[in-house]
Amino acid sequence: MIAAIGFGAVIGILLGLLGGGGSILAVPALVYGTGLPLAAAVPTSLLVVGISSATAVLPRLRARQIQWRLAAVVGGAGAMAAFAGAAVNRLLDPRIVLVGFAVLMVAAGIRMLRDQNEAGGDCALPGGGINWRGCLPKSIAVGLAVGFLTGLFGVGGGFLIIPALVLLLGLPMPLAVGTSLAIIVINSAAGFAAHAGDAPIDYRIAAAFTAAAIIGSLAAGRLARRLPARRLQRAFAYLVFAVAAFVVIQAVANPPGA
Repeated sequence: MIAAIGFGAVIGILLGLLGGGGSILAVPALVYGTGLPLAAAVPTSLLVVGISSATAVLPRLRARQIQWRLAAVVGGAGAMAAFAGAAVNRLLDPRIVLVGFAVLMVAAGIRMLRDQNEAGGDCALPGGGINWRGCLPKSIAVGLAVGFLTGLFGVGGGFLIIPALVLLLGLPMPLAVGTSLAIIVINSAAGFAAHAGDAPIDYRIAAAFTAAAIIGSLAAGRLARRLPARRLQRAFAYLVFAVAAFVVIQAVANPPGA
C-alpha cells in the first residue's frame, strides 16, 4: 500500500508538471512496485491515469487552455482504436507485451529529448480555432494511433499526443498540454472499458494509487509555470530509459506468471 501511494504521487506530479508522460511509468510501477499481474495492472493504470488526468485538467479550465472540438475528434477516434489494442493485448504473451512496452518507453524518451517548443503545421488558426479541412484526417490518424497504444499497453499517450498536437497540428504548447489531458481522459476511459473483466482489480491499491496521483497532479499543476519544464522533461526522459531497461531485464529474467 505504501508503494502504491508513493508511485501514485510521482505519476501525478509528472502529469501535473508535463501534461503527460507520467502515465508511461504506471504499468511498470503497478507490476513491479505493487506486485499486480499485468492483466490487472493495465486496467488499473488506465483508471489511475484517467482520473488523475481529469483532475489535472481543472487548473487549465479557467485559463481556457483546451481545444474541446479537437479533443473530441482525437479522443473519439482513440476510443474506438483502444478496443482493437485491447484485443491484440489478449493475444500476446505478457513477456512480449512488456518488452514492447519498453521499446515504446525508449521511443517516448527520445521524443522528450527533442526540442518541441516551436509549433508546426497549419491546423491552428490565430483566433484559437482549427482549420478542419486540412486537419481532420491528421487528427483522426493521431487519435487512432494513440488509442491503439492505450488499449495495447495501458498508457494515456500524452508523450505522443503533445508532440502531435504541436508539430503536426500547430497548437501552441499551453493549449496542447490542456487538450492532451482531455484526450487522455477519453482514451483512458475507453481503454478501461475494453479491459474490463480481463482480471480482478484490487480497488484498495487502485484507490491509494489514484488518490496519491490526484494530490500530486494538483500540487504540481500550481508549480508548473514556475519550474523549468524543459529541464524536467529531459531528466524524466533519462528516468524513462532506466525504467525501460529494468522492464526488459525483469521480463526476460522473471517472466510474468513464471
